[in-house]
Amino acid sequence: MTKINVLDKGYVRLVDCMGDDTTIVNAARVSYDKQTDELSDKDKRLIKFLATHEHTSPFRHATLQFEVYAPLMVARQWWKYVVGSNHTMEAWNESSRRYVTEEPEFYVPGSKSWRSAPNNSKQGSGKPVDDDLGMDALHRLMDTVFRGEQNYRWALENGICAEQARLFLPAYGMYVRWYWTASLQSVAHFINQRVESDAQKEIQEYAHAVKELALEKFPVSLSELIKP
Repeated sequence: MTKINVLDKGYVRLVDCMGDDTTIVNAARVSYDKQTDELSDKDKRLIKFLATHEHTSPFRHATLQFEVYAPLMVARQWWKYVVGSNHTMEAWNESSRRYVTEEPEFYVPGSKSWRSAPNNSKQGSGKPVDDDLGMDALHRLMDTVFRGEQNYRWALENGICAEQARLFLPAYGMYVRWYWTASLQSVAHFINQRVESDAQKEIQEYAHAVKELALEKFPVSLSELIKP
């Protein structure tokens, strides 16, 4: 499996991977000029020791590259883990509507997917809103998207440059596509932060997809790095 669909139109795809669980073991044991080709129980214990005691540099010798298609509100939260990361091996390249004019797509939650504001927090969300309010929210969002797309096409058809025409598009729900390359340590840090129950629900779903794809490549190391 290399691709997992997320939300209504989004996905996470594992594009490439460098290393496996033995990469971490060999990086740790190079100090003693030791190397292994096949993971043993002793190697697994070493990985557990490294993760438990936060000897994290060996986990930065393995990398994963993902292609992600997600609403902009998810992308901008995700981006914080690149600009704010103290881990090495981070890269991000995103498609730009300065250069491409492909048909825009938008994340439109169903009428039963709208959530209430939380009672005791300035961020996150609470329980689902009632059906009537959810339906009203759905119709209002669809109307906003429709008008934005109309104005975007009008601007392009009348010769306005793409980098300004995009101003008409409702930004936060618009899908964007990017490549994210990160060390195994960085991937684990992202998963630990974004699968928590207080994280935005939409990015939780992407984090679970990343976790599932990464576990196939690093079943031992990632299991030790991820919080129980």
